[in-house]
Amino acid sequence: MLRLLHYMKGQTMQNRFQTLSEALHSEGISHMWNWRPIAYGETVSLTYDDGTRYGHYVSVYRDEKGLYERPVHYRRG
Repeated sequence: MLRLLHYMKGQTMQNRFQTLSEALHSEGISHMWNWRPIAYGETVSLTYDDGTRYGHYVSVYRDEKGLYERPVHYRRG
């Protein structure tokens, strides 16, 4: 919710990160990652078992320069 308020006030949201840890922390989903490394130019996706029927989908992309994009994540089902 705080991120949304900052965005609505005209502040930009960071979308590229130096480390995987920073990218995951930006969305508050560090606990969902299995800490598998990501190669340059690779996307890694997984389903985190959050106790719901279908789990929580998480996807992270690392570009050719080594920067991580803001993760995509949502509750499945």
